[in-house]
Amino acid sequence: MPTLKEQFWDPVAGFGVTFRTMFRKVVTEQYPFEKLPTAPRFHGRHQLNRWPDGLEKCVGCELCAWACPADAIYVEGDSNTDDERFSPGERYGRVYQINYLRCILCGLCIEACPTRALTMTNEYELADTSRESLIYEKSDLLAPLLPGMVQPPHPMLLGEDEGDYYRGNLHKRDEEGDA
Repeated sequence: MPTLKEQFWDPVAGFGVTFRTMFRKVVTEQYPFEKLPTAPRFHGRHQLNRWPDGLEKCVGCELCAWACPADAIYVEGDSNTDDERFSPGERYGRVYQINYLRCILCGLCIEACPTRALTMTNEYELADTSRESLIYEKSDLLAPLLPGMVQPPHPMLLGEDEGDYYRGNLHKRDEEGDA
């Protein structure tokens, strides 16, 4: 049974906490209007990277889909031809989808990617008004073309074979195909 002193002191102590915090500066984020930068190692939206000539780094191996614990990634690989080349290797990711309704942003797909084709950006605004718009297609995930890049399909411009790309021996080929 609490004593009379304890019955009196407990509410006063509680009001003391309230009174002390009433005059502190309010810490409120004005989120939609003021966006604060994220931590440098924050895992946000995925991005499919490109080689410096614009070819896609994804070779359609589907390792990212196998590594995903939430089964949020769907990849369909296809073969490159001499007429239509999307990546330096034999294959490329013809269909690439990430379902952000399922994705838990764990980054296991990034670790599984052998060509570093898949990375995560700092973009964290993934909310939308419909469920269909949260299934990102390959066109939504591909990195934008930078100056000097050519939109695929096109032949390899920075090496004789895919080994040059993967080893980092990138050199511009001239008109006759010589280095």
